[in-house]
Amino acid sequence: MIEKRALGRTGEQVSVLTFGCGAVGGLMVKGDAAEQERAASLALEHGVNFFDTAPGYGDGVSEINLGKLLKKLKPKAIIGTKVRIPSADRGRISARINASLEESLGRMARDHVDLFQLHNVLAPDGAGESLTAAQILGEVVPAFEKLREQGKIRYLGFTALGDIGEIDKVVAAGVMDTAQVCMNALNPSAVAPMAAGYPAQDYKRLMARARDAGIGTICIRVLAGGALSGEMDRHPRGWAVVPPIGSGSDYARDVERARRFHPLVEEGHAANLTELAIRYALAQPSLSTTQVGVATFEQVAGAIEAIEKGPLSPAALARVRDIQQTFVGEPR
Repeated sequence: MIEKRALGRTGEQVSVLTFGCGAVGGLMVKGDAAEQERAASLALEHGVNFFDTAPGYGDGVSEINLGKLLKKLKPKAIIGTKVRIPSADRGRISARINASLEESLGRMARDHVDLFQLHNVLAPDGAGESLTAAQILGEVVPAFEKLREQGKIRYLGFTALGDIGEIDKVVAAGVMDTAQVCMNALNPSAVAPMAAGYPAQDYKRLMARARDAGIGTICIRVLAGGALSGEMDRHPRGWAVVPPIGSGSDYARDVERARRFHPLVEEGHAANLTELAIRYALAQPSLSTTQVGVATFEQVAGAIEAIEKGPLSPAALARVRDIQQTFVGEPR
């Protein structure tokens, strides 16, 4: 059975593998109903108890499909969705949050979700589709709290991407129960100090600091959008183009760096690069759960198999660190 860890201060024990319903992999957006059910049933059999979706995954299709599965399978699981506030709604943040949640609940045929997460990135100027920490703490959090009082959500979360200074302000406020944190073998800065000249955004040990603040950590981009498989070809169900977040400047460069980890597979530390990347994330003690983008039933089964093998060994982790050092000084 899959290991469970504390989800921050929530009191919940969450499986270290989340059943992600995102569009990067695409199973819950473009897969057929029978395969989606097989995959979810397999995950539940192995102890997965967290399902994550969002309105933006297939323009609501993921939420609709997840709702059908929940109705049929009736799992005892934590259900999470998100809200993204477009720039056009900056003057009506609370109203947009309320409307988004009602739309999500309608698509999933539910009266509440366990975790409701802000999906915007953070920036000090709030330009484009970003929000500032002040907007989040002054407007988003109060709206979330009202929804919690109404029994429509249980826990508050946010996506900790963008400017690290703004992210830190939200973490320090102590109001969020969870944070989605970017961390993978190409960019370990959320769990380890980053060397000068390392070609990635520096998250300054964000995952460890969030855990210390009592925030449940949801590790995202574990496979760097698929690049850590070492393969350029993408499954037709997933995104055709994946913009890297916190790693290299383009997918091809991420794939090239991922392939440098092949010696660990040859040495027997993992069966393949995908397994290596998943077990690398699992080895981080500050991780609560990790999301792996999947396109097929076989990929779900592979992720479960990797997780059940447990974290990478200390020797393998040392080898990963050695290879990461070869990235220093390269262009991002």
